[in-house]
Amino acid sequence: MKNTGISKSKNTISRRAFVNRAAAGSAIIALGPITNFISKDIEKSGAWHADAGQFRFHMIGYGHIDPVWLWPWNEGVSVVHSTFQSALDRMNETSDFTFISSSAQFYQWVADNDPKMLAEIRKRVKEGRWNIVGGWWVEPDVNIPCGEAMVRQGLYGQLTLQRLFGNRARVACNPDSFGHTSTLPQIIKQQGMDNYIFMRPGSHEKLLPADLFWWEGADGTRVLTYRIQITYGATGPLNNHVEKILERSQNQPMKSLMAFYGAGDHGGGPTKESIRSIQEMKTEKDAPEVFFSTPECYFKEIREDKDLNIPVVKDELQYHAVGCYTAEAEIKKGNRQSEAALVIAEKIAAIGSVVWGAKYPGTEFTSAWQRVLFLQFHDSMAGTSLYEHSQTAREGYGYALDIAHQATFMSVQKLEWQVSTEDPDSQYILVFNPHAWEVSGNVEYDFNQNMGNSSRVEDEKGNTLLHQWTSGSTETGNRKKLIINTKIPPFGYRQIRIMKGDNQSVKGIIRAEENMLENEFMRVTFSNSGTIGIFDKVAGREIFYGGKTGCRAVIIDDPSDTWSHDVKTFSDETGAFGNAAVTLLENGPLRATIRVKTTYHDSSLSVDWSLSSGSHNLEAKVTLDWHEHLKMLKFSFPVDVESPTSTYETAYGYIERATDGHENPGQRWIDLTGKHDGITYGLTVVNDAKYGYSVLGNDMRISVARSSVYAHHMPKILDMKAEHLWMDQGIQTFRMLLVPHNETWEKSGIVRIAEEFIAPSVAIYQGIHRGTKPKSASFLTIDAPNVIVSSIKVSETGDDIIIRCVESSGSAAEATLDLRFAGRKWTGSFKPCEIKSLRLNQKTGNIKEVNLLEE
Repeated sequence: MKNTGISKSKNTISRRAFVNRAAAGSAIIALGPITNFISKDIEKSGAWHADAGQFRFHMIGYGHIDPVWLWPWNEGVSVVHSTFQSALDRMNETSDFTFISSSAQFYQWVADNDPKMLAEIRKRVKEGRWNIVGGWWVEPDVNIPCGEAMVRQGLYGQLTLQRLFGNRARVACNPDSFGHTSTLPQIIKQQGMDNYIFMRPGSHEKLLPADLFWWEGADGTRVLTYRIQITYGATGPLNNHVEKILERSQNQPMKSLMAFYGAGDHGGGPTKESIRSIQEMKTEKDAPEVFFSTPECYFKEIREDKDLNIPVVKDELQYHAVGCYTAEAEIKKGNRQSEAALVIAEKIAAIGSVVWGAKYPGTEFTSAWQRVLFLQFHDSMAGTSLYEHSQTAREGYGYALDIAHQATFMSVQKLEWQVSTEDPDSQYILVFNPHAWEVSGNVEYDFNQNMGNSSRVEDEKGNTLLHQWTSGSTETGNRKKLIINTKIPPFGYRQIRIMKGDNQSVKGIIRAEENMLENEFMRVTFSNSGTIGIFDKVAGREIFYGGKTGCRAVIIDDPSDTWSHDVKTFSDETGAFGNAAVTLLENGPLRATIRVKTTYHDSSLSVDWSLSSGSHNLEAKVTLDWHEHLKMLKFSFPVDVESPTSTYETAYGYIERATDGHENPGQRWIDLTGKHDGITYGLTVVNDAKYGYSVLGNDMRISVARSSVYAHHMPKILDMKAEHLWMDQGIQTFRMLLVPHNETWEKSGIVRIAEEFIAPSVAIYQGIHRGTKPKSASFLTIDAPNVIVSSIKVSETGDDIIIRCVESSGSAAEATLDLRFAGRKWTGSFKPCEIKSLRLNQKTGNIKEVNLLEE
C-alpha cells in the first residue's frame, strides 16, 4: 500500500494519495477521493494534548519519490529534478529548513544532467541542512532481492554518495517497502549505517513494543530502528499531523519523535504552507517543541540519552501487501536469473583474471548490477507498477543477463583454449563448477551425434562416465542432447571426452513406465488428476499424506487488488487442474522423464518430471499457460509428518514461521520438517523463479501465479464488463527440485543443493587445439559444509580479490578457505548466520576481513 494518512479500521480503507506538485511550492492538486484526507490534514487542531509540551519533534522535510510506479522511469527522472529544485528553493527562503532524500540513483541522475544543482546540494550537505539518507541505490523491496543484491545496494549506493558528496549515509531509510527481512540489521551495519527507518508494516499490521527499538538480527547485530507512525507525506499546516503522532506516542519510551512531512510518491517535497506552520507551532502555548531536523540528528540525540530504555525486537518486520510476492511473474524470474548470473560471472571472471588471463569487465558488471538494483525498487520488484514498466524490466534484465553470460562464457572460453584437445575423431567439453565444493550430478550439452548407436564418454583420467543421448533442442541436423553423470572439482573444471566406442559398461538404475518413475531411492507415481506420489524406498514410506496427492495445482479465488491489501491468506479454493495426459519422454539409462499435462478452464499446465539414477531428488520443469482472471494458482505439497516446522530461505539467512496458512515471502527454497513414527523427516522444495509461499499444518504450498489487474489499488472496484490489462497472462516457465530428507534441512545440505540448482556447472564446447593447462583443476575450496562462498569479485578500488562467505544453517563454524589460485589459506570462526568478506591483496598475498563496503 502506498502513502496514506488514514488509519485502517473495519469501516475505513487506506487510500493512495495521488499528489502532484509544482517545483516552486505551489498549491497541492488532489485527485479524486483523497481530497478529504488532505483537507483533514490542513485543519488546525484546537488545544494541544495535555502533556504535549513534554515532547520534542524533529520535523523531517521529505519528498518521497517513486521513480517508477504509475508513471515510467523517465518521468521519475524529471520528478527527482523538480523535487530537488523545490527543496533548494525552500532552503533559500528559510534559513533553518532541512531536507532529506535517499537513493544514490537519484543523485547520479542529477550529476549526469545538472552539475550546477549537484554543486548546490553539496553546499547544503556540508551545512548539515540536506541530509543524505538511505545509502542504497534505490529504496528496494527487501523481501525478494537475494542477500548479495542487498549487499550491492549499499556497496554501489554508499560509494556513489562518497564520490559525489565526500560522505555517506548513516541512516538506512526505506519507509515505503512492503516488509523487512530479519537479516537486514547485519547488512545495514556492515554498510556503515547504524540506524533504520521504515513505515510498513503499520501498527495495525505488526505489533511492536514501541516505534523506536533495537532491531536485532539472527547474528546478534543491532541497529536503532524507528517506525514512522502516521505518514511521510503530510502537506499543508502540520498541527493535526503532529497531534496524531502525539496520540500514538503516549505509551512510548521516548519523548523525542520524528514527524515526516512533504508531498510524496510523485515527489514534491515540503510546501511553503507546511514550513510556515512549523514556525507558528514554535510560538504556540502548550505545544510540543518543534524544530527543523534530520534523522541523523534525531538518532544522535536518542543515543546520547543513556537513561532511555529502548526495547529489543528479534523478528522480521512483516506483513504488508502479501500479493506482491507473486504478482508479475516475469519480473520475479528475471530478478532471480539476473542475480544468479551476475554472481557466477563475477566469480569465474575474477579467478580467471588471476589464473588464466581472463578479462574482468568491472565497469560492465557495475552497470548491470545497478540496472538490476534499480529494478528492485519496491513498486517494480513487487509487480505493482504500470503495464509499460514490465517492458522496461524485461529490457533491463536482458541487459544484465547479456553482460553476465558474455563474461561467463568468454572467461571459460579463454580457459578451454588453453586445455589440449588433440583427437580430431573425438568431441570435447570443458565443464566449470562455480561452487567451492565438489559437485556431483548431470551435465547436459547438445552435440552433433555422428556416432551411431555406439558412444563412449570419459573424464580426463579415462574413467568411463554414465551417459544418455536424448532429444536436442533443434529439429534440423543431427544435434542430440548428451546427458553425462560426473563429478566436477571444487571451484574448478574437468574436461570430458566423447568418442565412438563400446556402449558404456557403467549402468544406471532407472525405470520408467506409463505412470511411474523409479530409481534406487524413490518411486514416483502419477494419478489421473495429475498429482504425484513419492515413495521413499530408503525410509520405507510415502512422502505425501494420502499417497498420490503431491503437487496438486490448486485454484484459489483472489478478488484482491494488485497488492492484495488486507489479505493474510489465499485459501478460498475453487478448483484444481486435472484431466491428466501422461507421456513418457525419456527412459534411461541415466534419466527418465514423464510429462504430465493438465487443464483448468482456459489454462493448461505441463510438468516434465525427471528422475536420475543415483539421485535422491526429483526435478520438475513447469510450463504454465495461464488465462484466468482474479484467480491464484498454488502447488500443494501435503507432507505426511506430525508437529511440522516450516523454514523459509531469506536474504543471506533463513527464518522459521508458524504453519498458520499466512502468505509469506521466501527466497529459493521452503522446507517442512516434522516427525513420522517418531523419526525426523522432511521435504524441501527449491525453485528458480517464485517468492510466495504458505504452510497450513502440514500442507506446504508455492504460489505460482496470480491474475490481478496492473496497478489496481483498492478501494476501486473493477468493472468486469470493461477491458483491463490483466497480469501474468500467457506462458511462463520455471523449475523445481523436490528434496526429501530424513534429517533436518540443516544436516541435509539444502543450501548447497539450492546453490547447485540455481547455478549449475557451465559447459563449454572445445574445438581441436593444443594447450598447456591440465585437463582438470580446482582453484578454491572451503571445508565447512554450512559456510557458503557466496561471492567472488574484484574490489571496487584497486585490483584486490573480494571473497564473501556466509554461515547458512544457524550454527557456529570454524572454516578454512583454501585459495589455491593464490597459494594462500585463511581460517576463521563464524557466528550463526554471519557474513564475512575477505580482501586478498594480489601483490602481497595478505588477507584481511573487511565490511560490505570492502573496507
